[in-house]
This record gives sequence, structure tokens and C-alpha cells, in this order.
Amino acid sequence: MKLYFSILFTLLIISAGCEDTKKTTDLKDANPQETSVDSLEIVKNDTITDESEFPEITNENIVSFLTEYGKKNPETSVLISTKQGDVEIELYKDTPLHRANFIYLVKQKYFDETYFHRIVPNFIIQGGNADDYAVPKFRSKIGGNYLIPAEINGRKHEYGSVTGAKEYRENPDKKTMPFEFFIFLGPLSSSSHLNGNYTVFGKVSKGMDVVEKIANLPRSEDEWPKQNVNIKASIIQ
Repeated sequence: MKLYFSILFTLLIISAGCEDTKKTTDLKDANPQETSVDSLEIVKNDTITDESEFPEITNENIVSFLTEYGKKNPETSVLISTKQGDVEIELYKDTPLHRANFIYLVKQKYFDETYFHRIVPNFIIQGGNADDYAVPKFRSKIGGNYLIPAEINGRKHEYGSVTGAKEYRENPDKKTMPFEFFIFLGPLSSSSHLNGNYTVFGKVSKGMDVVEKIANLPRSEDEWPKQNVNIKASIIQ
């Protein structure tokens, strides 16, 4: 009987994790069939910052918190490491809230608990989630309900653009879901529904061959890679 309840509990946790993943991404509605594709020194954060040093992020304090955090943490370069290779990302200074949020999550080691969990060849790869109970738990500690105000700035999606995912489509303020991002690799013809609706806050400066490799890994019907693509994120000095 104990074994039965243990198995049932495990299945419930896995199911909840997958359900959370599907709810936190807005790009599923895009039709990938419409698209076609014509050693650095790393600052390794070996210890997670003490939670008591920072408040829980909310929709009420997000602008003031990220503005102040961004002043004290001006970094703009991040290394994303996977078993398939490394991807270097440059963050834009004219999207200060998104830049500060991304740097904050890297330094808190949030991304180290996640995968590139969605892959669509000739379109995007999306990271920042996992079918693991630890991820929603980590999000809750940071501030599970906040959204980042849009910083679109007229920038369009190009090959290698790094963009914040949206939590839901009925989002007139075009706010960003803070924990997930995607890298665009489709042709410009597949970006029309993205431009003006999602904040592009960075670009891949090196490693698009790795992005392409990840995008073409075997995947399931729900666009999850059949083998986990674990992420390790570090600040580039």
C-alpha cells in the first residue's frame, strides 16, 4: 500500500509540472509549418545569494526593485551552457528591466534548474522551465506572480533575437512572463505576429550553430525534446 501511494504521489508531481509548463508559454499557437529557413573567463556564482538580501518580487515593487538592481549589476553578457554546446547572449541596455531581471535570475541560479523545454525547428527554442517540482517552488521564492512591463522599443525579431515569453495571449499591456525566454531562428516572414507584441531584450552573439542543433533534436508531439536539454547560466566577465 505504501508503494502504491508513493507511485501515485510521484505521478501527480510530474503531471503538475507539465501542466504548469503549458500554461506559462504563449507561443504554442504559432504554426511552425508556416516557417522555412532560407575560452572566455566566467564569473561563476558558486553560492546562491541569501534570500533575505532581496524582497519577494511583486507587480507592485518590480519596477523599483529591478531599476535599483540594474544599477548595481550592470552586466550585459551571459553564457548559456548545454551538452550540445555554449551560447553567448548580449543583453540590450535599452530594455533595462528585462536585462536586470535576466541577470538577477542568472545570479540566483534559477536557470540552472531548467531546460530548453520547447523546440520548434526553423522557428524558436524556448528555455526557463522544466517538468520538475523544484521549478515552481523556486519561482515562488523569487516572486511567482510578477510580470515585467513591456519594453518593446520598436525592435523587430531577427535571427538570434532573445525574447521574453508571454504568460497568456489576452495581455493588452504585452507584459513578459519573467522566467522564460526564447531564441528566434526562423525567417523574418514568421515573425510578424511576434513583432510589437513581445519584448526583444538581447541577441545571440555567438553559438547560433548550437541553437540550430538544439532546435533539430528529436522532440515529442508537444514540442518538448525527448531528452532534457539542461541549462547552466553564468555571467561573462
